[in-house]
Amino acid sequence: MQKDPGASQNPDGYSPARILVVEDDVDIQQVLRVYLTHSDFEVCSASDGQEAIRVIPQFCPDLIVLDLVMHPVDGWAVLRWLQAQRQLLPPLPVLVLTALNQLAEQVHGFEEGAVEYVTKPTQPGIIVERIRAILDLSVEQRAMLRHKRIDEQRKTLERITAPQVDEFFD
Repeated sequence: MQKDPGASQNPDGYSPARILVVEDDVDIQQVLRVYLTHSDFEVCSASDGQEAIRVIPQFCPDLIVLDLVMHPVDGWAVLRWLQAQRQLLPPLPVLVLTALNQLAEQVHGFEEGAVEYVTKPTQPGIIVERIRAILDLSVEQRAMLRHKRIDEQRKTLERITAPQVDEFFD
């Protein structure tokens, strides 16, 4: 676990949002840490799902940025673990940041509890803005957003996988 000490509670009582970055690519992890820290977030990072599961109860993040493809424990396992912990932990919004770009994978990510799904590569500033937008939502609004995304992605998936009628030969 790597934690940036620069963001702690200010004298006026403001405490920055705590973001856990779970990413096995050291370069991506470092870029996200720098952008998030400079955007006034308190940042902690983990290099795989196993470390994330250990860090989450200690760090108590407000949001998790989660890669899905990691070893030995992947992001899918973290999403399942978070679902299993719903009675013990407050609902944690998860922004998936992954190279997995198939619609079926995106639907699965939302079904497993992600609130947002962003594919790599993307600009770090976009991640910061998505995080801010998610944190501005209530728990209920996040759930509605997740369900809306599931429905949208399923409809798109159905549209592109439906048999196409060849209009020229009818």
